[in-house]
Amino acid sequence: MWALPGTAAAAPDTDDAENALPLEDIQTFAEVFEHIKRAYVEDINDRTLMRNAMRGMLNELDPHSSYLDEEQYDSLRESTEGAFGGIGIEVGMKDDRITVVTPIDDTPASRAGLASRDVIVRIDGTSTEGLSLHEAVNLMRGEPGSELDITVLRQGEDSPRTLTLTRENIQTESVKHDMLAPGYGYLRISQFQTRTAEQALAALTDMQAQSDGGALNGLVLDLRNNPGGVLQAAVDIADLFLDSGRVVYTEGRLANSQMSFSATPATPAGDVALVVLVNGGSASAAEIVAGALQDQGRGVIMGTESFGKGSVQQVMPLGEREALKLTTALYYTPDGRSIQAQGIEPDIKVVRGRLEVADSRFELRESDLEGHLNATGKSAARDASSAARLRDDYQLSEALNLLKALNVVDRRRR
Repeated sequence: MWALPGTAAAAPDTDDAENALPLEDIQTFAEVFEHIKRAYVEDINDRTLMRNAMRGMLNELDPHSSYLDEEQYDSLRESTEGAFGGIGIEVGMKDDRITVVTPIDDTPASRAGLASRDVIVRIDGTSTEGLSLHEAVNLMRGEPGSELDITVLRQGEDSPRTLTLTRENIQTESVKHDMLAPGYGYLRISQFQTRTAEQALAALTDMQAQSDGGALNGLVLDLRNNPGGVLQAAVDIADLFLDSGRVVYTEGRLANSQMSFSATPATPAGDVALVVLVNGGSASAAEIVAGALQDQGRGVIMGTESFGKGSVQQVMPLGEREALKLTTALYYTPDGRSIQAQGIEPDIKVVRGRLEVADSRFELRESDLEGHLNATGKSAARDASSAARLRDDYQLSEALNLLKALNVVDRRRR
């Protein structure tokens, strides 16, 4: 809630003096307002000028603070509910340019190959130069089934590329899981939603049931290209692996922006060996989880440096039709590291790539022999599928190799 300071006949104390309205600046603002009203080439109504002034105040603060008009406020609430017509992409402002934070899994954006840090230069023929973040998002949204041309400039490339995508109804499942090898699980979290922790717990239970003795030998937690989401969901995910200690805390000027979250004794994942994959598209809540597990020494962070979005935004309604989205605090890891503009540095840096097997004309295997016996059992198809995934995803392959090595070392210590 906001309140304007009052005036008094007596000299104000120090705090009142610091918080007093700058009367000279207000007078200057009124003069600018009047000049625009009287002399601008086109007639502009007072409401439009005031809304533009509010946008300007907020846009100059940071990339995540903004004034939301009725359409933008509705769009935000629509996104929070998890269903909208679009291409499935998280964007932000970097160096005054519309920049991809991350594509969402299984959406037109991810299938088209859009990547973190791609700069969007045109949307359906409209230049993004001078566009606000909300204006760009509104251009990219639309009716499912309609086409969208998007032009992006990628680091290391000399010329932009234009992609044609078909909008879909974006409703994503935040959790997926699979077995990479006997005893070794894969848990993918694409974003943090209200039910993410519940779904992750069910996935863990299922993978544990598929393992001998009901326990996993190792787990890969994949947070790559995860733009974040609900703070409590991130805390609950970290709590699946931690039995004590702080997960994250926030600091800001308001009393209600001072928050701290800690793990509970219940630990469904037990002490399973853990590798967490992150990259430049891992942001906000994903960085909270990675930072907590790293600071507490609970897992090995692997991949590339994360995005570095460590600020907290509050949405403050202005009546029923408008709102203010304002950055009010910063996130800190248990050891007091700020995530903002820093990101999470992986313990082991592994860039994304694809495994290429060298061709050898002299290698002979059983499967090459005429009349060889074929493998039987339900694991053959799954093994082939896992092998293909690991071949196409070098980071994931290295994570699995590390988990196996950790288990070998652990057995030798016993």
